Amino acid sequence: MTSDTTQTEIRTLRELVSRAHVVLWDFDGPICRLFAGHSAERVARGLLDWLGRQGLHGLLSEDEREPLDPHALLRAVDRRRPRSDLVTDLEERLTQEELKAAATAMPTPYADPLIRTWTAVGARLAVTSNNSPAVVRAYLQGRGLLPCFAPHLYGRTGELGHLKPDPHCLHRALSAMGAAPSAALMIGDTPTDLEAARRAGVHFLGYARNEHKARLLETAGAKAVVRSLGDLLAALRPA
Repeated sequence: MTSDTTQTEIRTLRELVSRAHVVLWDFDGPICRLFAGHSAERVARGLLDWLGRQGLHGLLSEDEREPLDPHALLRAVDRRRPRSDLVTDLEERLTQEELKAAATAMPTPYADPLIRTWTAVGARLAVTSNNSPAVVRAYLQGRGLLPCFAPHLYGRTGELGHLKPDPHCLHRALSAMGAAPSAALMIGDTPTDLEAARRAGVHFLGYARNEHKARLLETAGAKAVVRSLGDLLAALRPA
């Protein structure tokens, strides 16, 4: 455990680990930083530029354009033009950008050994993500981690209303794995992950790589947040 991890936090982590027969991982954040070498803001600007070239510069409000989050942008366009060819084309462009980003994604510290160790001690793992499942598969394949998860990769579909915080991908994972929500733990790094876990009835552990992300999770009501997956790896060891 890190030096500033309290005994109460250690006990909480061990309790979460001991009852987690199924672990549902968000992808971008807990497993890797997908856009570490391929800026998410640059991707969002590219998508906005593409919309402008289609004559749709005014489709979104300034508030919808401002966050420069590719997934928020995709959701906003889907709200305006649900199930349209425009949304299909935009989603495919985002998938291609995510695939480019996967080649330079930075593994989250301790994620690889944690995934391998948790698998070795008998937990079943799934990815529940707003990213394209093709991107998740490509990254895990490159790290030699795909056998720890496959076939349980549940990512973005054509139904964009099912993106988290909707719990759809968590429900898909639990159903396919034959797991009760009470036996599952989700690891996520955003309030939308927390909300999806709540709505699915799944225990939640927040991962925050910096103080800002930790505050966002704690403000949203996360009861357990770690700053390093090394703490979680240590919690897997016998007390």
